[in-house]
Amino acid sequence: MFLDVVVLRSFGRNGQKKLGYGASLCCFLALFGVLFCLRPYLGSLPMLPLTLSPSGRAKFLAAKEVVAPRQQQLMTVKEDLSKRKRPLCFLKDPRSDTCRVNGDIRVQGSSAMVYVVSSMASGNESYRIRPYARKGDSQGMNHVREWNIVPTSDPQVIPKCTFNHRVPGVLFSTGGYSGNNFHAFTDIVVPLFLTSRKYGGEVHFLVTNSFAPWIRKFKSILDGLSRYDIIYIDRGEGVHCFPSVTVGLEHHKELTIDPSRSPYSMKDFRDFLRRTYSLKRDHAVELGANNHKKPRLLIVSRKHSRAFTNVPKIIKLGERVGFEVVVDEATINLTRTAEVVNSCDVMLGVHGAGLTNYLFLPNKAVLIQVVPVGGVEVHAKVCFGDPSKHMNISYLEYSILPRESSLIRDYPEDHLIFREPVAFHRHDWMKFKSIYLDNQDVEIDVNRFKATLVKALQLLNQ
Repeated sequence: MFLDVVVLRSFGRNGQKKLGYGASLCCFLALFGVLFCLRPYLGSLPMLPLTLSPSGRAKFLAAKEVVAPRQQQLMTVKEDLSKRKRPLCFLKDPRSDTCRVNGDIRVQGSSAMVYVVSSMASGNESYRIRPYARKGDSQGMNHVREWNIVPTSDPQVIPKCTFNHRVPGVLFSTGGYSGNNFHAFTDIVVPLFLTSRKYGGEVHFLVTNSFAPWIRKFKSILDGLSRYDIIYIDRGEGVHCFPSVTVGLEHHKELTIDPSRSPYSMKDFRDFLRRTYSLKRDHAVELGANNHKKPRLLIVSRKHSRAFTNVPKIIKLGERVGFEVVVDEATINLTRTAEVVNSCDVMLGVHGAGLTNYLFLPNKAVLIQVVPVGGVEVHAKVCFGDPSKHMNISYLEYSILPRESSLIRDYPEDHLIFREPVAFHRHDWMKFKSIYLDNQDVEIDVNRFKATLVKALQLLNQ
């Protein structure tokens, strides 16, 4: 210790400073040498950024970890694994299964196979879906072909392309209940708009279970959504290749597009219909002191079941209230039907598929649905009442009494068929349908019904 003090004192003040700097430098070099020797045995260390203070001393302002290249690689691998495990199909919707696949997609109609070619295919399972928006309805889905979505990287399995397409494809069925006007719209047309509109016409439609009358009826709508000819995928042995394919159609609710789940709405859909069929009227007639034009009342007639049996009396009532009355029946000529409906301000009809054409009514128009006996109120509300809220259409409902039903000729008014319809049919759909839908006509009590027509007129005034 004494020797150390002597040695230090042998230096001047400047010499002591130099000796201190030299000792610090030696220690730093020694530490660097040790770390260099141990470097192979050390993992990637986090790097901490330093900022110099005005005094020149290093301070830690934030201990932010900078990810080393090796950690970045590990994160990339994890992301790749998550993508590999991501399901190709969404099967949780209560009404429709859909698969959206991108990359090298090959569709083989003869085997009902959609091949998703990928080097990471082993991480995804195969799926089987029926591309029609009425999942859970076994009777309807029995008429829909099942398709297989298969990820694969096996060159022995992957079929060669026969047709190469540069735009996406949408595969859907026109089977099911497509012959019914209501189901044609709610199961196919609205979901097809919802699924394909984002492509702006640059999309191929692949139709399975092709139903020629449906194709003819909705040809204008199909042409408005796609610039390409329909691919009848069930025909031929070829393999169609796409950059992406959607199998199945998105579905929200009956005749409804939920804008919280889509960039589109029923307003967009109805605007699309008006452009497609060149309809002239955006809004119903505006009644007022300076407008003496009568609003038009459309009575939807039916030839078979649920028909009005006293149409002349209803016409006279409508004219007395202040309407110009039109009577028409829905036909497969959708262009003509759209024009007739769009020319009217109020639409009146008994619950049935023909009311679906209220989609062509102008904004601010009124739908009056006549509900027959039989506990049909729930069906009436779900099919037409609730959807009208999203269409800028006012909705009125007129539930008939037993004396206004043709069933009164076969059953007394206090019969179970009137008092407790559910107890009568016991949720047997075929029994319910055969009695209340297929064998019931309506004779409107015009005195009782007058208040409903007056209310419709008031709604037009608003």
